[in-house]
Amino acid sequence: MRSSGTTFSKRQRERDKREKKQAKAERREQRKHARADRPGEEELGVDPDIAGIVPGPQPLPPEFD
Repeated sequence: MRSSGTTFSKRQRERDKREKKQAKAERREQRKHARADRPGEEELGVDPDIAGIVPGPQPLPPEFD
């Protein structure tokens, strides 16, 4: 037979598991809202790494003229 301590331990583990799952869901929700509050690429304007680049053939540098 099992002792009452085993049942109590199981309930405690299950309670801990539920609390951990709830805390994790709350953290996910916070990250989701934080991500939504950050400005996106379209809000920032042009990416400075590719600003001024024109697709197609590029002009030759002056040393090759």
